[in-house]
Amino acid sequence: MNGMDGAGESAVQKITTPQDRLTSVLAEDMAAVNRLIRQRMASEHAPRIPEVTAHLVEAGGKRLRPLLTLAAARLLGYAGDDHVKLAATVEFIHTATLLHDDVVDESQRRRGRPTANLLWDNKSSVLVGDYLFARSFQLMVETGSLRVLDILANASATIAEGEVLQLTAAQDLATDEAVYLQVIRGKTAALFAAATEAGGVIAGGGEGEIKALRDYGDALGIAFQIVDDMLDYGGSDAVIGKNTGDDFRERKLTLPLIKAVAKASPEERAFWVRVIEKGQQGEGDLAQAMVILQRHDAISACRRDALAWVARAKSALDNLPVHSLREILSELADFVVSRVS
Repeated sequence: MNGMDGAGESAVQKITTPQDRLTSVLAEDMAAVNRLIRQRMASEHAPRIPEVTAHLVEAGGKRLRPLLTLAAARLLGYAGDDHVKLAATVEFIHTATLLHDDVVDESQRRRGRPTANLLWDNKSSVLVGDYLFARSFQLMVETGSLRVLDILANASATIAEGEVLQLTAAQDLATDEAVYLQVIRGKTAALFAAATEAGGVIAGGGEGEIKALRDYGDALGIAFQIVDDMLDYGGSDAVIGKNTGDDFRERKLTLPLIKAVAKASPEERAFWVRVIEKGQQGEGDLAQAMVILQRHDAISACRRDALAWVARAKSALDNLPVHSLREILSELADFVVSRVS
Protein backbone atom coordinates (compact mmCIF):
# COMPACT_ATOMS: atom_id res chain seq x y z
CA MET A 1 0.00 0.00 0.00
CA ASN A 2 3.04 2.27 0.10
CA GLY A 3 3.55 1.86 -3.63
CA MET A 4 1.94 4.97 -5.00
CA ASP A 5 5.27 6.65 -5.50
CA GLY A 6 7.28 3.56 -6.46
CA ALA A 7 9.15 4.36 -9.67
CA GLY A 8 9.24 0.76 -10.79
CA GLU A 9 5.49 0.37 -11.06
CA SER A 10 3.76 0.62 -14.38
CA ALA A 11 1.09 3.23 -15.03
CA VAL A 12 -1.49 0.46 -15.18
CA GLN A 13 -0.56 -0.68 -11.68
CA LYS A 14 -0.60 2.83 -10.28
CA ILE A 15 -4.14 3.78 -11.26
CA THR A 16 -6.02 0.89 -9.70
CA THR A 17 -8.04 2.49 -6.90
CA PRO A 18 -10.33 5.52 -6.58
CA GLN A 19 -7.58 7.25 -4.62
CA ASP A 20 -5.12 6.59 -7.42
CA ARG A 21 -7.65 8.08 -9.86
CA LEU A 22 -8.05 11.11 -7.62
CA THR A 23 -4.27 11.50 -7.51
CA SER A 24 -4.11 11.26 -11.29
CA VAL A 25 -6.89 13.77 -11.96
CA LEU A 26 -5.43 16.22 -9.43
CA ALA A 27 -1.78 15.52 -10.32
CA GLU A 28 -0.89 19.12 -11.15
CA ASP A 29 -2.47 20.47 -7.97
CA MET A 30 -0.87 17.73 -5.90
CA ALA A 31 2.57 18.48 -7.36
CA ALA A 32 2.11 22.09 -6.23
CA VAL A 33 1.10 20.87 -2.75
CA ASN A 34 4.19 18.68 -2.51
CA ARG A 35 6.45 21.55 -3.56
CA LEU A 36 4.88 23.79 -0.94
CA ILE A 37 5.21 21.10 1.75
CA ARG A 38 8.93 20.68 1.01
CA GLN A 39 9.43 24.43 0.99
CA ARG A 40 7.63 25.05 4.27
CA MET A 41 9.06 22.12 6.20
CA ALA A 42 12.55 23.58 5.72
CA SER A 43 14.32 25.28 8.63
CA GLU A 44 17.40 27.43 8.30
CA HIS A 45 18.42 27.09 11.94
CA ALA A 46 17.27 23.61 12.96
CA PRO A 47 18.22 20.96 10.37
CA ARG A 48 16.62 18.22 12.45
CA ILE A 49 13.18 19.64 11.54
CA PRO A 50 13.38 18.75 7.81
CA GLU A 51 15.12 15.46 8.68
CA VAL A 52 12.30 14.29 10.95
CA THR A 53 9.53 15.72 8.77
CA ALA A 54 10.93 14.25 5.56
CA HIS A 55 11.14 10.81 7.17
CA LEU A 56 7.37 10.79 7.63
CA VAL A 57 6.20 13.02 4.78
CA GLU A 58 8.27 11.13 2.21
CA ALA A 59 7.40 7.69 3.60
CA GLY A 60 4.79 6.91 0.98
CA GLY A 61 1.70 8.27 2.69
CA LYS A 62 -1.24 8.55 0.33
CA ARG A 63 -1.94 12.25 0.98
CA LEU A 64 -5.65 11.39 1.23
CA ARG A 65 -6.63 14.40 3.32
CA PRO A 66 -5.02 17.06 1.09
CA LEU A 67 -6.49 15.27 -1.93
CA LEU A 68 -9.94 15.73 -0.39
CA THR A 69 -9.35 19.48 -0.02
CA LEU A 70 -8.23 19.79 -3.64
CA ALA A 71 -11.13 17.66 -4.89
CA ALA A 72 -13.72 19.65 -2.90
CA ALA A 73 -12.46 22.96 -4.31
CA ARG A 74 -12.22 21.73 -7.90
CA LEU A 75 -15.61 20.02 -7.72
CA LEU A 76 -17.15 23.44 -7.04
CA GLY A 77 -15.27 25.02 -9.93
CA TYR A 78 -12.47 26.77 -8.04
CA ALA A 79 -9.83 28.24 -10.33
CA GLY A 80 -7.46 29.94 -7.86
CA ASP A 81 -4.50 28.53 -5.95
CA ASP A 82 -5.37 28.99 -2.27
CA HIS A 83 -6.66 25.40 -2.19
CA VAL A 84 -3.02 24.32 -2.54
CA LYS A 85 -2.14 26.17 0.68
CA LEU A 86 -5.10 24.60 2.45
CA ALA A 87 -4.18 21.12 1.24
CA ALA A 88 -0.63 21.59 2.54
CA THR A 89 -2.08 22.89 5.81
CA VAL A 90 -4.20 19.75 6.19
CA GLU A 91 -1.19 17.50 5.54
CA PHE A 92 0.93 19.41 8.07
CA ILE A 93 -1.77 19.07 10.73
CA HIS A 94 -2.06 15.36 9.96
CA THR A 95 1.71 14.81 10.07
CA ALA A 96 2.02 16.74 13.34
CA THR A 97 -0.65 14.56 14.96
CA LEU A 98 1.11 11.40 13.74
CA LEU A 99 4.41 12.53 15.28
CA HIS A 100 2.67 13.21 18.59
CA ASP A 101 0.59 10.00 18.45
CA ASP A 102 3.65 7.82 18.00
CA VAL A 103 5.17 9.31 21.15
CA VAL A 104 1.97 8.86 23.14
CA ASP A 105 1.49 5.29 21.90
CA GLU A 106 5.21 4.44 22.09
CA SER A 107 4.87 3.15 18.53
CA GLN A 108 7.81 1.69 16.66
CA ARG A 109 6.40 1.54 13.14
CA ARG A 110 4.53 3.99 10.92
CA ARG A 111 3.80 3.56 7.19
CA GLY A 112 5.96 0.46 7.19
CA ARG A 113 9.03 2.26 8.55
CA PRO A 114 10.54 2.90 11.99
CA THR A 115 8.83 5.83 13.70
CA ALA A 116 10.57 9.18 14.12
CA ASN A 117 10.59 8.84 17.90
CA LEU A 118 12.43 5.52 17.52
CA LEU A 119 15.01 6.89 15.05
CA TRP A 120 15.54 10.16 16.87
CA ASP A 121 13.81 10.63 20.22
CA ASN A 122 10.52 11.67 21.79
CA LYS A 123 11.65 15.26 22.29
CA SER A 124 12.40 15.69 18.57
CA SER A 125 9.05 14.16 17.55
CA VAL A 126 7.03 16.40 19.87
CA LEU A 127 8.88 19.59 19.00
CA VAL A 128 8.86 18.97 15.23
CA GLY A 129 5.15 18.23 15.50
CA ASP A 130 4.72 21.59 17.22
CA TYR A 131 6.69 23.24 14.41
CA LEU A 132 4.38 21.71 11.79
CA PHE A 133 1.30 22.93 13.66
CA ALA A 134 2.78 26.42 13.63
CA ARG A 135 3.55 26.15 9.91
CA SER A 136 0.00 25.03 9.24
CA PHE A 137 -1.42 28.14 10.89
CA GLN A 138 0.91 30.36 8.85
CA LEU A 139 -0.48 28.78 5.68
CA MET A 140 -4.08 29.17 6.82
CA VAL A 141 -3.58 32.87 7.46
CA GLU A 142 -2.09 33.35 3.99
CA THR A 143 -5.43 32.44 2.38
CA GLY A 144 -6.97 35.53 3.99
CA SER A 145 -10.12 33.59 4.91
CA LEU A 146 -11.15 33.94 8.55
CA ARG A 147 -13.78 31.23 8.03
CA VAL A 148 -11.18 28.74 6.79
CA LEU A 149 -8.97 29.62 9.76
CA ASP A 150 -11.93 28.96 12.06
CA ILE A 151 -12.66 25.57 10.45
CA LEU A 152 -9.08 24.30 10.64
CA ALA A 153 -8.35 25.78 14.08
CA ASN A 154 -11.49 24.08 15.43
CA ALA A 155 -10.45 20.82 13.80
CA SER A 156 -6.99 21.03 15.44
CA ALA A 157 -8.58 21.52 18.87
CA THR A 158 -11.07 18.69 18.24
CA ILE A 159 -8.28 16.31 17.23
CA ALA A 160 -6.38 17.00 20.44
CA GLU A 161 -9.58 16.63 22.46
CA GLY A 162 -10.30 13.26 20.80
CA GLU A 163 -6.82 12.00 21.61
CA VAL A 164 -7.12 13.03 25.26
CA LEU A 165 -10.55 11.37 25.48
CA GLN A 166 -9.03 8.20 24.05
CA LEU A 167 -6.39 8.24 26.80
CA THR A 168 -9.09 8.05 29.47
CA ALA A 169 -11.47 5.72 27.60
CA ALA A 170 -9.09 3.29 25.89
CA GLN A 171 -8.50 0.93 28.81
CA ASP A 172 -11.89 1.27 30.50
CA LEU A 173 -14.23 -1.64 29.75
CA ALA A 174 -17.17 0.65 30.49
CA THR A 175 -16.38 2.55 27.28
CA ASP A 176 -19.33 2.11 24.92
CA GLU A 177 -19.92 2.71 21.23
CA ALA A 178 -21.11 6.29 21.81
CA VAL A 179 -17.82 7.22 23.49
CA TYR A 180 -15.88 5.38 20.78
CA LEU A 181 -17.71 7.39 18.11
CA GLN A 182 -16.88 10.60 19.96
CA VAL A 183 -13.20 9.60 20.06
CA ILE A 184 -12.86 8.75 16.37
CA ARG A 185 -14.97 11.71 15.29
CA GLY A 186 -12.36 13.80 17.06
CA LYS A 187 -9.07 12.08 16.29
CA THR A 188 -9.82 11.09 12.68
CA ALA A 189 -13.08 12.38 11.19
CA ALA A 190 -12.53 15.98 12.30
CA LEU A 191 -9.66 16.48 9.88
CA PHE A 192 -11.45 14.67 7.03
CA ALA A 193 -14.47 16.94 7.55
CA ALA A 194 -12.34 20.08 7.83
CA ALA A 195 -10.39 19.12 4.70
CA THR A 196 -13.51 18.87 2.54
CA GLU A 197 -15.31 21.80 4.19
CA ALA A 198 -12.32 24.14 3.79
CA GLY A 199 -12.10 23.22 0.10
CA GLY A 200 -15.74 24.13 -0.35
CA VAL A 201 -15.38 27.44 1.50
CA ILE A 202 -12.31 28.57 -0.45
CA ALA A 203 -14.20 27.76 -3.67
CA GLY A 204 -17.05 30.04 -2.62
CA GLY A 205 -19.60 27.24 -2.46
CA GLY A 206 -23.16 27.71 -1.24
CA GLU A 207 -24.01 26.78 2.35
CA GLY A 208 -25.76 23.59 1.23
CA GLU A 209 -22.72 22.52 -0.78
CA ILE A 210 -20.32 23.31 2.05
CA LYS A 211 -22.45 21.30 4.50
CA ALA A 212 -22.61 18.39 2.04
CA LEU A 213 -18.82 18.39 1.73
CA ARG A 214 -18.39 18.49 5.50
CA ASP A 215 -20.93 15.68 6.01
CA TYR A 216 -19.13 13.60 3.39
CA GLY A 217 -15.75 14.11 5.06
CA ASP A 218 -17.14 13.34 8.51
CA ALA A 219 -18.81 10.08 7.44
CA LEU A 220 -15.81 9.03 5.33
CA GLY A 221 -13.46 9.65 8.25
CA ILE A 222 -15.57 7.59 10.63
CA ALA A 223 -15.77 4.69 8.16
CA PHE A 224 -12.02 4.97 7.56
CA GLN A 225 -11.18 4.71 11.27
CA ILE A 226 -13.60 1.84 11.91
CA VAL A 227 -11.92 -0.08 9.08
CA ASP A 228 -8.45 0.73 10.45
CA ASP A 229 -9.51 -0.62 13.83
CA MET A 230 -10.85 -3.77 12.20
CA LEU A 231 -7.64 -4.29 10.22
CA ASP A 232 -5.65 -4.36 13.45
CA TYR A 233 -7.32 -7.71 14.10
CA GLY A 234 -6.93 -9.22 10.68
CA GLY A 235 -5.17 -6.95 8.17
CA SER A 236 -1.69 -7.50 6.83
CA ASP A 237 1.12 -5.31 8.16
CA ALA A 238 1.63 -3.96 4.63
CA VAL A 239 -1.97 -2.75 4.42
CA ILE A 240 -2.17 -1.04 7.79
CA GLY A 241 1.41 0.29 7.87
CA LYS A 242 1.98 -0.91 11.43
CA ASN A 243 2.18 -4.26 13.19
CA THR A 244 -1.02 -6.31 13.33
CA GLY A 245 -2.25 -6.40 16.90
CA ASP A 246 -0.66 -3.09 17.93
CA ASP A 247 -4.00 -1.76 19.25
CA PHE A 248 -4.37 -4.88 21.39
CA ARG A 249 -0.84 -4.59 22.76
CA GLU A 250 -1.41 -0.89 23.45
CA ARG A 251 -4.66 -1.86 25.25
CA LYS A 252 -6.85 0.32 23.04
CA LEU A 253 -10.53 -0.46 23.44
CA THR A 254 -11.52 -0.01 19.79
CA LEU A 255 -14.86 -0.95 18.23
CA PRO A 256 -14.17 -4.68 17.66
CA LEU A 257 -13.34 -5.11 21.34
CA ILE A 258 -16.22 -2.91 22.50
CA LYS A 259 -18.65 -5.12 20.57
CA ALA A 260 -17.09 -8.31 21.99
CA VAL A 261 -17.05 -6.97 25.57
CA ALA A 262 -20.77 -6.11 25.28
CA LYS A 263 -21.50 -9.80 24.60
CA ALA A 264 -18.86 -11.26 26.91
CA SER A 265 -19.48 -14.26 29.15
CA PRO A 266 -18.10 -13.98 32.70
CA GLU A 267 -14.97 -15.89 31.64
CA GLU A 268 -14.47 -13.67 28.60
CA ARG A 269 -14.97 -10.54 30.67
CA ALA A 270 -12.31 -11.71 33.11
CA PHE A 271 -9.97 -12.15 30.12
CA TRP A 272 -10.68 -8.59 28.90
CA VAL A 273 -10.15 -7.16 32.40
CA ARG A 274 -6.77 -8.90 32.61
CA VAL A 275 -5.41 -7.99 29.16
CA ILE A 276 -6.98 -4.55 28.63
CA GLU A 277 -7.69 -2.97 32.02
CA LYS A 278 -4.77 -4.52 33.92
CA GLY A 279 -2.43 -4.89 30.95
CA GLN A 280 -1.33 -8.39 31.94
CA GLN A 281 -0.70 -9.82 28.48
CA GLY A 282 1.18 -12.97 27.65
CA GLU A 283 1.90 -15.41 24.87
CA GLY A 284 -1.26 -16.45 23.03
CA ASP A 285 -3.47 -13.65 24.38
CA LEU A 286 -3.80 -11.91 21.00
CA ALA A 287 -4.84 -15.22 19.42
CA GLN A 288 -7.36 -15.73 22.22
CA ALA A 289 -8.75 -12.24 21.64
CA MET A 290 -9.18 -13.04 17.95
CA VAL A 291 -11.09 -16.23 18.83
CA ILE A 292 -13.48 -14.26 21.06
CA LEU A 293 -13.99 -11.60 18.39
CA GLN A 294 -14.86 -14.31 15.88
CA ARG A 295 -17.19 -16.04 18.33
CA HIS A 296 -19.27 -12.87 18.69
CA ASP A 297 -19.07 -11.87 15.01
CA ALA A 298 -17.49 -8.57 16.11
CA ILE A 299 -15.53 -7.88 12.92
CA SER A 300 -18.56 -8.44 10.69
CA ALA A 301 -20.62 -6.16 12.93
CA CYS A 302 -17.95 -3.46 12.60
CA ARG A 303 -17.99 -3.87 8.83
CA ARG A 304 -21.76 -3.32 8.79
CA ASP A 305 -21.27 -0.12 10.79
CA ALA A 306 -18.58 1.07 8.38
CA LEU A 307 -20.85 0.36 5.40
CA ALA A 308 -23.62 2.43 7.02
CA TRP A 309 -21.23 5.38 7.34
CA VAL A 310 -20.14 4.90 3.72
CA ALA A 311 -23.80 5.10 2.69
CA ARG A 312 -24.12 8.39 4.60
CA ALA A 313 -21.00 9.76 2.89
CA LYS A 314 -22.34 8.87 -0.55
CA SER A 315 -25.76 10.31 0.28
CA ALA A 316 -24.13 13.66 1.17
CA LEU A 317 -22.59 13.78 -2.31
CA ASP A 318 -26.08 13.87 -3.84
CA ASN A 319 -26.26 17.52 -2.74
CA LEU A 320 -23.24 18.47 -4.88
CA PRO A 321 -23.01 19.33 -8.60
CA VAL A 322 -22.71 16.47 -11.08
CA HIS A 323 -18.97 16.18 -11.72
CA SER A 324 -16.41 13.46 -12.48
CA LEU A 325 -14.75 14.21 -9.12
CA ARG A 326 -18.04 13.58 -7.34
CA GLU A 327 -18.14 10.10 -8.88
CA ILE A 328 -14.57 9.38 -7.77
CA LEU A 329 -15.35 10.55 -4.23
CA SER A 330 -18.33 8.18 -4.19
CA GLU A 331 -16.13 5.29 -5.33
CA LEU A 332 -13.53 6.29 -2.73
CA ALA A 333 -16.10 5.82 0.03
CA ASP A 334 -16.83 2.28 -1.19
CA PHE A 335 -13.10 1.56 -1.46
CA VAL A 336 -12.49 2.43 2.19
CA VAL A 337 -14.50 -0.60 3.28
CA SER A 338 -13.36 -2.86 0.44
CA ARG A 339 -10.01 -3.14 2.26
CA VAL A 340 -11.66 -5.62 4.61
CA SER A 341 -14.11 -7.35 2.29
